[in-house]
Amino acid sequence: MSMTRRELLHCFGVTAAGLAGPGCIGWTREEAIPVDSWHKSVCRFCGSGCETRVGLRDGKVVKVEGLQEGWNRGRLCIKGLLNREILYVSDRAQYPMVRKNGQLVRASWEEALDTAAAGFREAIAQGGPDAVAYYGSGQLFSQESYTANKLFKGGIGTNNVDGNPRLCMASAAFGYKSVFGADEPTGCYDDIEHATLFFVIGANMAECHPVVWERVRDRIRTAPQTRVIVVDPRRTPTARDATLHLQLRPGTDVALLNAMAHELLRTGLVDRAFINDFLTFRKGSADTQPLTAEDFQKFLEDYAPEKVADLCGLSSAEIREAARLWGISQAVTSFWTMGLNQQTHGVAANRMVMALHLLTGQIGRPGASPFSLTGQPNAGGGVRDTGSLAHALPAGRVVTKEKDRHEMEKLWGLPEGRISPTPGLSAVPLFEAMREGKVRAALVMATNPARSLPNADRYRAGMEKAFLVVCDSIFPTDTAQLADVFLPAAMWAEKEGVFSQSERRYHLVEKLVEPPGEARSDLDILVAFGERLGHGELLKARTPEAVWDEWRRISAGSTYDFTGITYERLRKLPGLVWPCPSEDHPGTCHRYVPGKDPLAKKKEGRIDFYARPDGRAIVYLSEQGPFRDALTSDYPMTLTTGRRLEHWHTATLTGRIPQLQGIDIDYLEIHPGDAAVMGVKEGDLVQVTSARGSVRLQAKPSMRVRPGVVFALMHSMKHLVNAATSDAVDPISAQPEYKVAAVRVERVKEGT
Repeated sequence: MSMTRRELLHCFGVTAAGLAGPGCIGWTREEAIPVDSWHKSVCRFCGSGCETRVGLRDGKVVKVEGLQEGWNRGRLCIKGLLNREILYVSDRAQYPMVRKNGQLVRASWEEALDTAAAGFREAIAQGGPDAVAYYGSGQLFSQESYTANKLFKGGIGTNNVDGNPRLCMASAAFGYKSVFGADEPTGCYDDIEHATLFFVIGANMAECHPVVWERVRDRIRTAPQTRVIVVDPRRTPTARDATLHLQLRPGTDVALLNAMAHELLRTGLVDRAFINDFLTFRKGSADTQPLTAEDFQKFLEDYAPEKVADLCGLSSAEIREAARLWGISQAVTSFWTMGLNQQTHGVAANRMVMALHLLTGQIGRPGASPFSLTGQPNAGGGVRDTGSLAHALPAGRVVTKEKDRHEMEKLWGLPEGRISPTPGLSAVPLFEAMREGKVRAALVMATNPARSLPNADRYRAGMEKAFLVVCDSIFPTDTAQLADVFLPAAMWAEKEGVFSQSERRYHLVEKLVEPPGEARSDLDILVAFGERLGHGELLKARTPEAVWDEWRRISAGSTYDFTGITYERLRKLPGLVWPCPSEDHPGTCHRYVPGKDPLAKKKEGRIDFYARPDGRAIVYLSEQGPFRDALTSDYPMTLTTGRRLEHWHTATLTGRIPQLQGIDIDYLEIHPGDAAVMGVKEGDLVQVTSARGSVRLQAKPSMRVRPGVVFALMHSMKHLVNAATSDAVDPISAQPEYKVAAVRVERVKEGT
């Protein structure tokens, strides 16, 4: 049974104050729910970081509302309200399990942890430290990711530490780091109230970051002169608010952005003083010889709008208009997320969005900011900032730099040379190494890679082959069913920790209720596991506050300095935005601005890109490059994937909410013209096949997609959409290309 959004609201007993707007923001519960006490917290879903107040009664969470004092101004989307429901779904994991005779059976914590440690010790004995790995999540608290990173890189001695942020935000992280010298956005949500143009590319904010989008719509309503450009292959709810919707061909973002840069330079709508004073031009990260603005302009001649219009599936007039709107705008805020990142040209596309800001001086002032949005509640602060990726170390350090390794060895109390100088395996190569038997044991926490990885069937085989320890709050999941040891985890308000959201704002989530059964916090599990591996002395900080204080001290003096964000302040305030180097500092909205950013080396002036050795940001000459999954006569269409408002990720949580189970997520959007050629009608079963695998879904003819493109949701629990997606990765960020897969679509005959 399918359910309309109005029916869904009725099931939850809410009113639709914002029902007519995208995302249906502003819902409030109709019934009066008795509450014993209220507590400040933050949503555990997307990276928007909406602040909440949580109502308790008789030791249970009974109500969740938006916090009026928070940046979200009291608003929550449907997933925000679901923070109440997810704690009490069926399938909550309540006790440890160990595989015996091919079956997972209940075990004590002692037996489960001993078995897990024994499996890891055996793998290390057979293949050395790099025979084991950790795969984490942007859903863990910062203390948990930090501790896992410390245990594996500093204790066990392997850099095989990665996680699902590699699948969603790695290209943004590499983009920021290569352009500015440090990761994370340069502005904050307050820029929304000052922007005169919003440039949204590869992001369906109305469904994926709905409360941020509603704040954008506030700006549009109060300042009607505000313009919106949306770049997306689909006509999404976000695109409905666009002044200009560029419905480009998937995977051609770099060509479009280069064409816009060409037009800005050709028409003189650039900031020459900013270019001369603060920018360097390079072709690649390893280049030592800088180029000039003239070299860049010459490079862009091949990307004139009329030369790339057909490739992009746009008219040259549309491209010129996008460039013109950008060039004449007083303040441009750009937003992007997975649609831009999940490509083999993801880093190049990120660099070019930042280049448009730099060429026009649209950075470092109110309303002017290149702003990537994170998909998980702690992918930024918890994984990218803590260095919990295969190439990284905490606070912007990297494993390949001797100075960075020695700094961390000293801070962690390790002997010199303990941290390996060799980058570990990123997500896709990690699971391939499991398939090949090179990685013999792995710990997976708070994520479901058996369903979320691209070309998923290939990598499930690796998880079946390796000794797999899975820690999750839900059982069963696709990944948990492959485990040799399963450990039940507490969720959200059942444990304490810190989340960070897209604008670099850290929030405290306090423990408010007890977890079900024997479930424990991920931090407690990591400490107990580390002790059994002989690294208990390394993990001296064992409470959430103690780990946070250690992590604060490690950030001191770095370009990520948040020493001043203490637990005491987090308990009182609706989060703090770093840099925040002292306990009396209010937090920083605009980075790299003398007088605003406390880390700026210059005392005055327009900008100071202090994380770069020469103080100058880099504009890269970025090629569009060939498609890794080219269209052929066998695979003539392009599959792209995405989300919808009510569900999240692989629906591990939202798919278990009874009221959401009627929401249709098992369909394939296909252009009506393509459907007519195939003889496909609404509701017909179709098979989508790539060179890697196939998935069957119900056809949904729709003008939302352009001809030649089909769209599926990533949420399905019944059908493995990622059997068909591409596991080709960006050569710099190693992020997979979910958004561009060559496929054929065929109507399934009855009985087959």
